[in-house]
This record gives sequence, structure tokens and C-alpha cells, in this order.
Amino acid sequence: MSLAARHLFQTMPPIPTLPKTTLPPLPAMPTLPTATLPPPLPTMPTLPKPTLPPLPSTQIPSSLPIPTLPTMPAVPKVTLPPLPTFPAIPSIPKTMPAIPFLSPPPSN
Repeated sequence: MSLAARHLFQTMPPIPTLPKTTLPPLPAMPTLPTATLPPPLPTMPTLPKPTLPPLPSTQIPSSLPIPTLPTMPAVPKVTLPPLPTFPAIPSIPKTMPAIPFLSPPPSN
């Protein structure tokens, strides 16, 4: 049996019990004064509602001509000149051209 295994079989010394610490009591919370409500406001006296006399009934005479709006003048149509044609953009080649000195020799 190795020395390390013997140390594992040895009993551990008992851990001493520590004394329990006691905390001091918390201070008492001060009580806040309670708010008092202001005295109620005096009630407003209600005023009497005035009554209005009825409106006289007026008839709109139907013999009045209906006003007509003036006609809008016709706006002449303006034709725009055709847009100038732009030259076509040359296309970009998709393959790189072979550079004679840097490209490999042909395989023929």
C-alpha cells in the first residue's frame, strides 16, 4: 500500500466547533407622522339655468337660383421632346486575357 493511500485511511482530526456569533438587535424604525387631509371645501351653490326663448322658424325660399361655379379654362397639353439616347456601356470581359510571359506554355 502506498504512502498516499495510507494517508487516506487515517482518520481526520475533529473540527473544533466555533462559538456562535450573535448579531446586535436592529434599531427600531422611526414612525413617520401620518398626513392629515385638509378640511373639505365648501360646496358651490348651483346657479339656475337660464331658459332661452324659442327661435323663430324661418323658411328658406326655394325660388332662389342655385349659384353656379365658373368653368375652369382648359390647359393646353404640352409635349416633351424625346430624351437623348446615351451610348451603350461597353461590357466587361469575364475572362482574363493571357499575358505571354506570365502564362504557362500551351499543352499541345
